[in-house]
Amino acid sequence: MMDFLYKSSLSLFVLLIVYHLVLERQKMHKFNRFYLLFSFVFSLILPFITIEVVTETQQTYKYFVQNIPIQSKVIVVQSIDYVSLLLWGFYGLVTLVLIFRFVRNILKIVSKVKSNEIVVYKNANLVLVDAPTQPHTFLNYIFLNKTDYQNRKIEAELYSHELIHVAQKHTLDILFVEVLKTVFWFNPLFIFYKKAIQLNHEFLADENVVTSFNDVPFYQNLLLAHANTNPISGLTSNLNYSVIKKRFIMMTKSVSKTKILLSKMMLLPLFSGLVFFVCTKSVAQSSKADNEVYASNQIAENSSSSGSKWKVGAGKNENVATKRPEIMMSSGYNLAGMKVNQPALQSAIGKLSNYILNNYKSPEGIDKKDEIASITFLFGKDGSLENIKAVNGNGEETETEILRILKSSPKFLPSENYGKADWKPISVKMDFWPINAEEMKTAVASEQTQKMPGKETTAIVNEIDKQPEFPGGILEFYKFVGKNFKVPAEAGSTKIQGKIYMEFMIETDGSLSEFNIVKDLGFGMGDEAIRVLKLSPKWSPGTHNGQPVRVLYKLPITVQSAP
Repeated sequence: MMDFLYKSSLSLFVLLIVYHLVLERQKMHKFNRFYLLFSFVFSLILPFITIEVVTETQQTYKYFVQNIPIQSKVIVVQSIDYVSLLLWGFYGLVTLVLIFRFVRNILKIVSKVKSNEIVVYKNANLVLVDAPTQPHTFLNYIFLNKTDYQNRKIEAELYSHELIHVAQKHTLDILFVEVLKTVFWFNPLFIFYKKAIQLNHEFLADENVVTSFNDVPFYQNLLLAHANTNPISGLTSNLNYSVIKKRFIMMTKSVSKTKILLSKMMLLPLFSGLVFFVCTKSVAQSSKADNEVYASNQIAENSSSSGSKWKVGAGKNENVATKRPEIMMSSGYNLAGMKVNQPALQSAIGKLSNYILNNYKSPEGIDKKDEIASITFLFGKDGSLENIKAVNGNGEETETEILRILKSSPKFLPSENYGKADWKPISVKMDFWPINAEEMKTAVASEQTQKMPGKETTAIVNEIDKQPEFPGGILEFYKFVGKNFKVPAEAGSTKIQGKIYMEFMIETDGSLSEFNIVKDLGFGMGDEAIRVLKLSPKWSPGTHNGQPVRVLYKLPITVQSAP
């Protein structure tokens, strides 16, 4: 919401400043009318436009290989945000008051039309009012003092002025602005836009009168004579509104076609600049690769079963882990503007990751929260590892084991079908967490569930050409779960912390089925997770050998509810 208000207000402000400094001074009132109205529409739509610009100045890739998929964390806060509630309540109250006032003003005008004599005059209806009033217009109704009308004290110039308001439907512009003001009443820019639009309406009417009667001094004296009468409703067009000095200057101003043309030409770079400044989102080229790697590894794990081989980076790397991993790991590297054969690099890093998985064995009694190791090294294009050292870690036994594995490792070259390694030595950092006993038991229980009688093991494939994908990517899926998950009423005021482990099948048409609660926290948490998953839109299905396949997906949800 704040992003919308900031972007729309910035656009409205810039366009209004340009109007007052440049366009308002030119005699192109019809164009200015379109400009002011378009500025509203453009500024309100602008925040919803996003233009992604890919930059290759810095590319960072994260690679996760773990027994349990990347975790989605659902924070459920049951406390009430009274400040936000109060602010929204105040906004709603003021908006309702303004809507009531807007409707009341229209009803007053309708009542005035119905209760007074009406005379048809050209393309308008003259409403003859007993009370003293200056000529003013609403839609196709022109309100006049009845006595002045009958005594023919209303000059022809005034009729012509009001008829222009009717013919050009100026009231619709005012109604449009007033409706927006009832919603965006807190934004003062809408007040200034309304004034600019109303003044431009007067310019349009004045221009027609001056052209038709060709007597500027008489018309100016006529306006001065009507300038101090009683105020009229803000929904109408009337002589008393405008700044008389500006109108007088505009009547006598000469037209410069060159200035008008230049003024219009400057608008193209203006609107283009606003779109670029407000809508452009710089996206590092690695961002897309990050999501693909996350999803690929997710599918790789979800496609595994006990004793079987599974691929990491499905469809990208041909790196096979041959045993259950006992370590969770992430690796990051910075290309620092280098142009690199990224699939080849991912393939080589994938082979290294699986080498670690196959060779690491957790020491007895290791708890993940106590053992966190960080290792850095240089990764050469020949697949060698150099300058291997531990940094900022507190995983003594894990650190020793990882260093041993890396220092005795072979070279890791990309698979042939991904091309050649073309990089200079790249600095890589890897972080490691041993999988604790509880998570290992959960993983084993998950496999046993897959082998239960009646369970379709044929749905689990060992090789994926293309991973299933949630609309928008895997991170959007986690956001979807977090947004829709609600703590069941059964939990009451109980503080709940822990993980729910879910399994479900992604079918060949992208729908979800076969929901299974591997581990529950009670209080209906597992059932709530199933409810949320059933709300999911369809995924893009996974494929094997070019054909859609069913893929088993595992999802841990971390719940932290406030008491």
